[in-house]
Amino acid sequence: MDTQTQTDPPVNPNKALWEKGDFTRIAESSMRKSGEALVATLGITPGLDVLDLGCGDGTTAVPEAQLGANVLGVDIAENLVAAGNARAQRFGLDNLRFQQGDATDLKDLADDSFDLVVSIFGAMFAPRPFDVAEEVVRVARPGGRIVMGNWIPNDPTFVAQLLRVSTAYSPPPPEGFVSPMTWGIEENVLERFGAAGIPAENVTCERVMFLFEYEGTPAEYLADFRDYYGPTMNAYAAAAADGREAELHAELSALVDEHNIADGAGTAIEAAYLRVTVAV
Repeated sequence: MDTQTQTDPPVNPNKALWEKGDFTRIAESSMRKSGEALVATLGITPGLDVLDLGCGDGTTAVPEAQLGANVLGVDIAENLVAAGNARAQRFGLDNLRFQQGDATDLKDLADDSFDLVVSIFGAMFAPRPFDVAEEVVRVARPGGRIVMGNWIPNDPTFVAQLLRVSTAYSPPPPEGFVSPMTWGIEENVLERFGAAGIPAENVTCERVMFLFEYEGTPAEYLADFRDYYGPTMNAYAAAAADGREAELHAELSALVDEHNIADGAGTAIEAAYLRVTVAV
């Protein structure tokens, strides 16, 4: 691998975050079924041109393509792009491809290219949220739609609490950092899309539940987050450096146990998100 020179641009911190660990492990073990259920609500029809942004390895992009859409998945993490293309090949989906890209600057994509832009727990993590809104509006066709799924700050359900605890044990963010959780606040959504030329009456927001279903125990589920999910991995590393790893693990173990609603074996955990629908 080429080493970075002084003339190279700085590495996008989101790239390093999502290439850390193995998000495919998290998605494969607990997110696929709910991803398919979410896609079933999007009104996908054969021949629809879809951009799935911040797509990971295709938890929503694969079922979109299986319903007949022409799907481009774009993600900042090259390992997830490679995993997505491998999944598309495995499923025989020649109407699905993945490429690396940055949600704040979709420079490789032309204006008015997609009937539907989808970003489920993806573009919310990109820096410069106003640029994200401008770009997704730019690449969407007039008369098309944008659908985002964004975790909600301070929500009592699992993911918001997981990220809250992880942040508390992590180093402070750099100056000028805008929390991805701000995408889960309706007023911010309206302001960002408003700046991109979308009137407020064209934007709807609703609180929706996403269900993580995992075959193993809650302790095994947490172990996957500790070992494979970038934000939690960073929190554990920072906590270990401060001699607080056991404290963090105890807090997250209690959180997983509290939110597990499985009746019997396995783990089932609900997490609320803000579903944003924009008419372009």
